[in-house]
Amino acid sequence: MTDRPPHDGSAPLSRRAARVAAQHSPPADAAGRPAGEQPVAPPEVAPPVSATPAAAPVSAPRVESRSGAGVGTLDALFTGELSTHDVGHVPSRHDRDRKKSRIAKWVVLLVILAIVGGIGITAAWVWGTYENQIRAVMGWEEPKDYEPGEATGEVLVTVVAGDTGSSISETLHDAGVTKTPSAFYDHLIATAQNPSFQPGVYALQERMTSEAALERILDPASKRQNAAQLPEGLTLDQSLQTLADSTALPIEEFQAAAADPAAYGVTAADLEGWLFPATYQFDPGVAPADMIRTMVDRTVESLDSAGVPAERRQEILTIASIVQREARLSDDFYKVSRVIQNRLSDGMRLQMDSTAQFGYDEMHDGTASSSAAALEDDNAWNTYVRDGLPAGPIANPGDVAIDAAMNPAEGPWRYFVTWNMDTGETIFSETFGQHEAGIAQWNEWCEANDNRGC
Repeated sequence: MTDRPPHDGSAPLSRRAARVAAQHSPPADAAGRPAGEQPVAPPEVAPPVSATPAAAPVSAPRVESRSGAGVGTLDALFTGELSTHDVGHVPSRHDRDRKKSRIAKWVVLLVILAIVGGIGITAAWVWGTYENQIRAVMGWEEPKDYEPGEATGEVLVTVVAGDTGSSISETLHDAGVTKTPSAFYDHLIATAQNPSFQPGVYALQERMTSEAALERILDPASKRQNAAQLPEGLTLDQSLQTLADSTALPIEEFQAAAADPAAYGVTAADLEGWLFPATYQFDPGVAPADMIRTMVDRTVESLDSAGVPAERRQEILTIASIVQREARLSDDFYKVSRVIQNRLSDGMRLQMDSTAQFGYDEMHDGTASSSAAALEDDNAWNTYVRDGLPAGPIANPGDVAIDAAMNPAEGPWRYFVTWNMDTGETIFSETFGQHEAGIAQWNEWCEANDNRGC
């Protein structure tokens, strides 16, 4: 293990490290100065000296317009530039006062618009950051669950070994079964239930109540036999365990079948990233090796569709796996891919938390940021201590991630931070200073939401 080099501002801190650092920074006063720093008085400036204008020499008669802005001659009367009322008119103090009054009104209007605009921006930020707390205090909370009778269609949901009510609750929401991430878990707590969930693939519906979803999951008739559903972002070990749980076959048979990547045309050291995430329905009696071959072939199909040359398959899968783990919204997949390319082109270290977590076996601890130990561990996947791409894929990417790896968006971004862990909203930045502002916004969200997922 080697020490992590001190941060010099040229590369981003991890999200967890940045949040911790921000929480220990000295407070600033209202002017943005660090606490204890004394303001410096501005230098005295001498008031301007006005001069009394000398008397002007008497000249030929002049005709001044009513506005006082221009000077004309009697010829102007015949060209229509002036009227007889304008001849000899000199702006009065009343005229000047009216002009000043109009200017003052415009200034007041602009100030009011600026204040209203500022209030609107502030209100939008407060609502986006503290919406749940505001709704709770004001009694505006929306129902957390769907109403009976709204269920429609069919959705397959996978329960894996080790799943709890909390993790299943999030899985159901992600699949569109329940309305909120906590609805199912809240129902278990409210009804004092702690059932034993059996791994497998279950047929449910969209827009179900939590009560109805629980009944389906506990009903053996809802379980699909010989079906396996691999979500995006699983590791190889998790994928093999899901296959074993779904088919009721021993995990050792799948591990043995996956031990020889060359049998499936893969030249890499292992099949990490090569088992395509999808829902599979296998015929009874299908061997584990045939199941794995089906998944590898599906990955090759996705790579070919994205135009990936055969010699670049492992490279693109590696990039795509990072994109899959880092991005939350589909449009952001292509931006994250661009960040990776920009950093590689600039000779920067990727410093992606997902790679540090994978190398340290910390990927699924429920947080987006990494521990200090994971960041400092010198392994072949940790891009905080190694240059370039990690040793190989860190998860199984889907079609969108593979396409994004091959076709990154155009942009100057070198940094990004997902500041809202509920919605997945992400800030992309070109400079480290901009990135620090994004981290500050993320810190505020985490503090306001009990560090949920942070």
